[in-house]
Amino acid sequence: MTTPEPLTGGCQCGAVRFRVTRLGRGSICHCRMCQKAFGGFFGPLVTAHNASWTRGEPKWFQSSNAARRAFCGDCGTPLAYETRFGLELAIGTFDDPVAAAPQIQVNLHDKLPFFDGLTALPVRSEESDEWADFLAGIHSNQHPDHDTDDWPPKGDRA
Repeated sequence: MTTPEPLTGGCQCGAVRFRVTRLGRGSICHCRMCQKAFGGFFGPLVTAHNASWTRGEPKWFQSSNAARRAFCGDCGTPLAYETRFGLELAIGTFDDPVAAAPQIQVNLHDKLPFFDGLTALPVRSEESDEWADFLAGIHSNQHPDHDTDDWPPKGDRA
């Protein structure tokens, strides 16, 4: 799908940013390589056409004879997966991940047996004063969900 405006995204620390003007189908990949590459239960990826790196360049790891994976060399954020069929970007790295929502699950042979029951797990609510104080004291060092001319802000440099 061609987007009305280019979509942007990047890593946690802001060292690597991208822009894309056309997306394919978003997916959740259950293969073991994606589980390890993302450190999670699946790899959320979307096919990216006309993508370009707009700040910095990712580092690449040749994860198999057929694919390589991009990540930020500074903060480690998984960014992309590339094969001879093209580039896929990590959905969670988009400034607006909703724009690249998954539409299909793939590689079900490695799907973890507890995956389908995750949304039925009980929800723990943290309502203590101690937890509220902890949350109020957090200052995020992550790049904001939009492009910036300069990062980190000049006042934040050590």
